[in-house]
Amino acid sequence: MGRGEHTRDVILRQAVALAYRVGLEGLTIGALATEVEMSKSGMYAHFGSKQALQLAVLDAAAADFARAVVVPALREPRGEPRLRALVAAWIACGRERRPGGCLFVKASTELDERPGPVRDRLVEHHRELDASLARIVRGGVADGRFRPDADAEQFASDLYAVMLGFYHRHRLLADPRAEARTARAVDTLLAAIRNPGEVTA
Repeated sequence: MGRGEHTRDVILRQAVALAYRVGLEGLTIGALATEVEMSKSGMYAHFGSKQALQLAVLDAAAADFARAVVVPALREPRGEPRLRALVAAWIACGRERRPGGCLFVKASTELDERPGPVRDRLVEHHRELDASLARIVRGGVADGRFRPDADAEQFASDLYAVMLGFYHRHRLLADPRAEARTARAVDTLLAAIRNPGEVTA
């Protein structure tokens, strides 16, 4: 990585942290320039526009989530162990009390009625996660861990809803049983697709 690329990467890390605090709409070239103590012209040289900056931040945040949650889960055996590992890592991410909370939850409420490239990229990342969840279920079906008639897309939709509910109860409602409630909901989802002949841990 060249010096310019390294500098941009360092600035991008700070941009992601700033977006967690102020949201994507609050993330501007000027705000980031102030944050990193750089001139606006220097910031434009790295990102070109507010939109390009927002897209880069979304991509960086998605890559961080994949590294922390999805990739480690994929090292686990197919089926229930893989899904449980993913949920555990996702919950661990949700427990973090960083300022602003989850960037993708925040951005979803900011951009749901704002058509454009940034919203399109956000939708793309959400759909990629949804597709990853469905692939994990299909892998479990192929290995005989889950029922052959398990609906992978429905499971992915249900699990996504459970995890968004966990975030809401944990962060906004400060529910001390948010994690336990989520665990019970995940148990119910897994029980519905588990192959009756599969032995669970």
